[in-house]
Amino acid sequence: MAWAEIAAYLIFNTFSYYFLFLVPAAALFRVAPQRLRPWIIVLFGGGFFLYFAYGMAGWWGAACLLIFLWESVISRLYRPSSRWCMLGIIQSVVLLGIFKYWNFFTGLIFHHGVNPLRWQGPIKRYQDFLPKLRAEPMGWDGDWERGITRILVGLVKKFAVADLLTAWTDHLNAHDILVADRRILPFWALAYGIKIYTDFSGYSDIAIGSARLFGIRVPENFDWPYGRRNIQRFWQCWHISLTRWLMDYVYIPLGGSRVSKPRIYANIIAVMLVSGLWHGAGLNFVVWGLWHGLLLAGHRFWRQLRPVASNQPQVVLLSRVLTFVLVNAGWPFFCMDLHTAILFYRRLLAG
Repeated sequence: MAWAEIAAYLIFNTFSYYFLFLVPAAALFRVAPQRLRPWIIVLFGGGFFLYFAYGMAGWWGAACLLIFLWESVISRLYRPSSRWCMLGIIQSVVLLGIFKYWNFFTGLIFHHGVNPLRWQGPIKRYQDFLPKLRAEPMGWDGDWERGITRILVGLVKKFAVADLLTAWTDHLNAHDILVADRRILPFWALAYGIKIYTDFSGYSDIAIGSARLFGIRVPENFDWPYGRRNIQRFWQCWHISLTRWLMDYVYIPLGGSRVSKPRIYANIIAVMLVSGLWHGAGLNFVVWGLWHGLLLAGHRFWRQLRPVASNQPQVVLLSRVLTFVLVNAGWPFFCMDLHTAILFYRRLLAG
């Protein structure tokens, strides 16, 4: 799915999320004894998942809760190289592949026509998250004040900025691109760049604030990425949890920076291709990932030539502006299918 489709399903800006799940669960969690708190999270978390998963993907989506129940029971039988463990991993990967990549692969088969098989349809580390669940929350009043404030900040980003920009980003379709004055096209792309940041970071703000109501401090996921002076710093500050996951589970296993220089550049590009496919199943996401892979590889090559970055104010400003432009130049591939994105750039560059 493209981010625009995903955003339509976001549930953190619905009354149901707050009044059926978050507020009752957080209130009960606060007054309950320590031994009952995990069960409160399980009860409301399971109900939350079933309620919204069924609305998005029907019974198949809700049935994914069975993975959690399966793991809760069968994991007691796991041993090194256990067949039970392999079965659990395989079923999870198969379900992920079906729900996330079915449309991508069937779309390749029916590339020139209607796809009759199409469906409509913050990474947190368990090892970091578990101690926070087991720890006794301290300073309830401060947690609730900060949590509610953070939720409100996220809602303002969503409603006062991201949703208002929809009036511009809705024009990013083939018909409007064809008939528009091409001088307006960069502004539509820029509007999308601001929209996805405020939408996504607002979503993260609400998630962080929601966790804080339970006394759980979730790591930041965005750190003003658009103000960074190079593409490497951008990715260190954009979707931080995903970037760290890709580093630990893709880049380092591929050899990271401990291999030959050509392999290092190949690893960088491979990681960003994975990032593209993680964001969505489509050729446009492959191109978007390749774009960022080339930018990161180019930045590393430049740092080899110029190891010390200049601190002259005009150079710093220029590097920040250049990074901002290059990042936003890639968003058309992210928010439109590949043919429409190519049309966008053809009209922008050639008229």
